[in-house]
Amino acid sequence: MTEAAAPAPADWPSLQDIRDTARLLAPHIRRTPLIPWTSPTLARLLGPDTQLQLKLELFQVTGTFKARGALTWALSLTPEQKARGITAVSAGNHAIAAAFAAKAVGAPARIAVLKSANPLRLAMARDLGAEITIAETGAEGFAICDRLVKEEGLTFIHPFDGRNVALGTGTLGAEIADDAPDLDAVVIAVGGGGLASGAARAIKLLRPDCAVYGVEPAGAPSMRRSFDQGSPVKLERIDTVADSLAPPMALPYSYGLARAHIDDVVLVDDDAICAALAVMQAEARLAVEPAAAAPVAALMGPLRARLTGKRVGLVVCGANIDGATYDALLQRGLRRRPIPS
Repeated sequence: MTEAAAPAPADWPSLQDIRDTARLLAPHIRRTPLIPWTSPTLARLLGPDTQLQLKLELFQVTGTFKARGALTWALSLTPEQKARGITAVSAGNHAIAAAFAAKAVGAPARIAVLKSANPLRLAMARDLGAEITIAETGAEGFAICDRLVKEEGLTFIHPFDGRNVALGTGTLGAEIADDAPDLDAVVIAVGGGGLASGAARAIKLLRPDCAVYGVEPAGAPSMRRSFDQGSPVKLERIDTVADSLAPPMALPYSYGLARAHIDDVVLVDDDAICAALAVMQAEARLAVEPAAAAPVAALMGPLRARLTGKRVGLVVCGANIDGATYDALLQRGLRRRPIPS
C-alpha cells in the first residue's frame, strides 16, 4: 500500500459520495448478501480458525458487479445525452451492464463486443435491447466507440476506469464493511481494477485496518506489473481462462486508486482458478465464472499463509458463463483435485 500521508486526489470518491451513490442505485440494483462459508473441507484446506464470508455479487441484477458502475454512469447523464445514447466496449459482462443501465434510464445503447465474448453474455446484452457490433480486437472496439462519440455524440461508458466506476463499485465495498465490520481482510479479483479499486476505497475509508488484496491471472498481470513499475502498463500478450480479468492494460484512475488502497496484488494460474471453481461448486454449491473463483484460488495459494486463521471476505464477482464452457473448466479443476478426501 502507498504512503498513508499522500493526499487523496480531489476526484476520488469520499465516503459521503459513495453513500449518496448507493441511495441513487438502490431502486435499480440488489444489495447482495454476505454469508458465512464453512465446511469440513475448508477447515482442512485453510485451518479450523479461518472464517470466510462470501459477498454474493453473482446474484446482482446483471449477473456481475458491473451493473453498479454502468448505472452510476447512466444516472449522471443529462436528458440530451440520454436521447443520443451510450456506447461501450466489452468482452461481455460490461456489455450486459451497459445495456441494462441504458434501458434503466431510457437511452439507446450501441456496444462493441469482442468476438471472443462468451455467447451467453452476448445474448444477454441483446436481450436488454443493445445494438451490438462485433469487434475483432479490443483496439477495434475502442475505435468503434470513439467514432460514435465524435461523430454522433454518444456518451462512452468505460468498462473499468474513472470516477463513476469507482463510485459504483465503492457501494459494494461499503456494503462489505457495514455488514462485516470485523473482517481482517477482503480478497477481490482484478481485471482493469475498477471493482477492486473502488471497493478498496470504501473499505479503507470505513475500516482502515482491514487489508485488501487483489488477485490477477498470471496470464494477464497488468495491475501487478503496474504496481511493480510504479505507473500503468500495457501488456503485449494475454493468456487466461478468466476472460473478464483480461484487459491488456491498466489505466491512470483505477491504477492510482488501487495503488493507494490495495495492500498487495497476487497472481494465480489458470489451473489454480479452475481448481478453485471446483471447490466453490463442491463446497458452496455455486457455479461461477473463472473471475469469481480467482479470490478462492489466491486464498488456497499465495495468500494462504497470510490469511490462515483470519476473518476473510471473498467477493464472488459474477457467474455469466454458458454451461458447456463451465463444464470444461470444472472438469479441468476436478483433475487438479484441490479437495482433500
